[in-house]
Amino acid sequence: MINALGLLKERRFLPLFTTQFLGAFNDNLFKQSMVLFATYEIFADPQREANFNALATGLSILPFVLLSALSGQLADSHDKAKIIRIVKTAEIAIMVLGAAGLLIAHAGHGAIGLGLMLGAVLFLGVHSTFFGPIKYAILPQHLPANDVLGGTGLVEAGTYLAILIGTVVAGYISPEGAAIGVLVVAAIGWFAARQVPPAPREGPKLAINWNPFTSSWRLINATLHIPRLFLAICAISFFWTIGAVLIIMFPPLVKNELTASREVASVVTAIFSVGIAIGSVAINAMLKGKVSAKFAPASVIAMGGFVCLFSFLVRHWTKAPPGIFYRWPEFVHQPGAIPIFATLLAIAITGGMFVVPLYAFLTTTVAPDQTARTVAANNVVNSFAMAIGSVAVLFISSLGVGPADMLFLVAGMCLVAAWLAQLLHRACD
Repeated sequence: MINALGLLKERRFLPLFTTQFLGAFNDNLFKQSMVLFATYEIFADPQREANFNALATGLSILPFVLLSALSGQLADSHDKAKIIRIVKTAEIAIMVLGAAGLLIAHAGHGAIGLGLMLGAVLFLGVHSTFFGPIKYAILPQHLPANDVLGGTGLVEAGTYLAILIGTVVAGYISPEGAAIGVLVVAAIGWFAARQVPPAPREGPKLAINWNPFTSSWRLINATLHIPRLFLAICAISFFWTIGAVLIIMFPPLVKNELTASREVASVVTAIFSVGIAIGSVAINAMLKGKVSAKFAPASVIAMGGFVCLFSFLVRHWTKAPPGIFYRWPEFVHQPGAIPIFATLLAIAITGGMFVVPLYAFLTTTVAPDQTARTVAANNVVNSFAMAIGSVAVLFISSLGVGPADMLFLVAGMCLVAAWLAQLLHRACD
């Protein structure tokens, strides 16, 4: 097996990795800039901040629900590299819309600007819906079987490192800088996408079902009757539901519970991204390239424990005086800062160790001409689960439950994910 990092020297992998990295960076740079701008400069109420974050999350999820089945069919019936190039061209137009929204909101027209930015979020969801199945399904086509897990881990690690960089940059640059940045990165991503080697259709020609509802139902029905895939998809869905809840909670939690500035909010999210990247690479080394759920139950149980610890640390945090936010230098000098950072890192590392092998299951246990549709079926179910998580956050927060208490919901979901992973491990061994 090629050392996982050695794949970055291969033309069959590097252009795809670069395209995915730049896309994830750009998506997160824009979304984080929008969320931080809305949280710190437009809204002044924790409930409205949570509602806006949930709305943005819901808009980004909606295309996965409606279009994942179609995206999987197209990816399995056409050259995947050609679809990548089309998608990256569309990204440039989407970022023009988003950049305009940032500039208009910054100029004082908040309602119009936010409307344009939320529109860009919706279209970015469409962009990700069509790119998502390909970035995993193309790996078995370009890589030997014993390198697929390593490639999957690098794609996940690269994604979260891109999120890290995009998150940090968003916290430190102006709206004007973000508007220019997303356009430049989209253009560079377009050039990178043109270097991805061809990945033509495998297997018999597929008749496309263009109806989003019937195609989604048939796609899920054709996939979930396979026990190992059913369990893998359910476990992944619980993981991303947890992720959706945490993403919605983080900016308001940092602002209102840790009383920290937008720069600190970016670093908190970035640490989470670093941890998942570390976990993605570490699990590949522990499994030595073998696709297995062996460590998944223990990983997600540990994740739940660290979530509980994080809740405890938040409760005992010394808040800044009213009307004042800790800037980065003041924040890191607080007694509880290092434990908070270390706990967030541990949550993310164990999360990465949990989810990466499950994605490898999706692409290595089905026929090559079905991989994209299998990933698409996973995306549909994941999206429903994340939507439920977003609605749950809105409902629970409306009852007056704070972020620190809501973290216990996340810990409980980790136990359910561990149970599903254990069933998967037994079914495959």
